[in-house]
Amino acid sequence: MKEQLEKLKKDALTAIEVLKDGVALENLYNKILGRKNGELTELMKSIKDLSLEAKKIIGPLANDLKNEIEELFKQKREKLWQDNFQSGLEKERIDITQPALPKITRGSYHPNTIVQRELEELFVSMGFTVVDGPELESDYYNFEALNIPVTHPARDSHDTFYIKNHLNWLMRTHTSPVQVRALQKYGAPLRIIAPGRCFRNEATDACHEHTFYQLEGLVVDKNISIANLIDVMKKLLSGVFKKEVEVRMRPGFFPFVEPGFELDMKCLVCKGDGCGACKHGGWIEVLPCGLVHPKVIQAGGLDPKIYSGFAFGLGMTRLVMQKFGIGDIRVLQSGKINQ
Repeated sequence: MKEQLEKLKKDALTAIEVLKDGVALENLYNKILGRKNGELTELMKSIKDLSLEAKKIIGPLANDLKNEIEELFKQKREKLWQDNFQSGLEKERIDITQPALPKITRGSYHPNTIVQRELEELFVSMGFTVVDGPELESDYYNFEALNIPVTHPARDSHDTFYIKNHLNWLMRTHTSPVQVRALQKYGAPLRIIAPGRCFRNEATDACHEHTFYQLEGLVVDKNISIANLIDVMKKLLSGVFKKEVEVRMRPGFFPFVEPGFELDMKCLVCKGDGCGACKHGGWIEVLPCGLVHPKVIQAGGLDPKIYSGFAFGLGMTRLVMQKFGIGDIRVLQSGKINQ
């Protein structure tokens, strides 16, 4: 019987090793270890007919063989399950990874953004605070608080976008409403700039656009004079263009300043010869400015007998055109990259 057990062991090891199917493995298990007709089971049943001495030898051998074969079947089952599981995963696998993206050329900041950031850094270095205001503005802050009442002729020049069925609301025509809002919120002394987008309902051409950018500036304190205004304007232009710029100052009327001035600079696109950017006049209006009107200071909640100030409204879009030599303002708002 010892020889039969050894032969059974050899045959079982060989058969288990080559099997690659779970059903065939279970059939082989029943053939060898099945309770009724298993080959090893039958051999172990016949041990009872052996002599006592033979039982002592064959019994342990048969039990060891049974345990060894059962362990081999267990390991084979685990291996077949793992192989089948991995095979099934590969069949059902869906590639959800993103394919390689085409090489994207790096973009750059819009000229408006470049100039606005330069201006903000410049004014912050001079002690100014950058503030913001709403683009959807009320008629009060856009006009009345700035000394522009309903009957004032200056309203006609603004060509305002009013909100339909809400005539008290409009798209702001300038950044000047931030003057009163800042005074009401912060009081004095005050030194702020307010860059932002403005809107006017007007025909477009090389130097006019319905949407454009301005930068409002306001200084309010005691004993502010025109000398303070001129000094800041000079530092502003030299800081933006990194060189001396030829300018001229002439009287100008703005309801929210008194006296008011127009600060012009010689066109850098055509060097003063005349082009579309400067309306063929050689000069560009860039800085309407003046001393803050007492009614504006009063609207901000301060006493104009105690406080004075100066304000300026920088045409930031026109400054962009001068800095980068852009001859048509409409290029800045178009969707064409190469112009």
